[in-house]
Amino acid sequence: MSRLAGKTALVTGAATGIGRATALLLAQSGARVVLFGLGEDELARAATECGGQAIAGDVTRPADIASAIAACGVWLDIVVNAAGLIVPDQPLSVSDEVWTKTLDVNLTGTMRVCRAALPLLRQRGGAIVNIASVAAFNASPDSASYAASKAAVVAYTRSLAYAHGGDGIRANAVAPGWVRTPMSAAEMQLLAETNGTTADAEFRGVERRIALGRMAEPAEIAACCLFLASDEASFVTGAVLVADGGGRSPTQNRAI
Repeated sequence: MSRLAGKTALVTGAATGIGRATALLLAQSGARVVLFGLGEDELARAATECGGQAIAGDVTRPADIASAIAACGVWLDIVVNAAGLIVPDQPLSVSDEVWTKTLDVNLTGTMRVCRAALPLLRQRGGAIVNIASVAAFNASPDSASYAASKAAVVAYTRSLAYAHGGDGIRANAVAPGWVRTPMSAAEMQLLAETNGTTADAEFRGVERRIALGRMAEPAEIAACCLFLASDEASFVTGAVLVADGGGRSPTQNRAI
């Protein structure tokens, strides 16, 4: 419990998946957690489970972000940006609407939260962990907007690290591979409909192409976030922690 004792953490996308798992783990490690995201009922349940505070809102709305920052109080030590979305698309056919929405959530939303959090983080230093993806490095043909947004998250995180290292702020990214989340389940269902199979069959097909032979559980990615947010990573900044089970090589596989 003492690992993060006395620290306040803000986690976006905290209603489900990696964000929820991270909020729970940070709370279990002693932090006071503000959970920010969509899915008001799920968010409230997650907040109850970890003894945190739920702030329902959207990372594309500055007023909602301001409410989440205000809920953190007089200081903030940890920010984990896990809010994100994916819409399968290809370079030739991607629409302006999908491109703009994907970047607005995955990239600009991350930037807006960080920008709003920096004044509090600068008071006594802190850690930012942004969820990127191995798609930033190994994009599939049908992940044009998603891969672009996650590659930009990596670049933005490094900019943060070098701009604010002197303020005692560390900024790092986690690049997960396939994780069993509601987002990956929705993608497997789309693949199943396209291929005339089942979602379970698509899951198994992906897992056969991962060195460890399985997808990650959200808690395993949360553990990466905890490490980067903790003092154990006190000399780690501007880094990208790849957690993909050894699944980066097949470029035809999107990883989220």
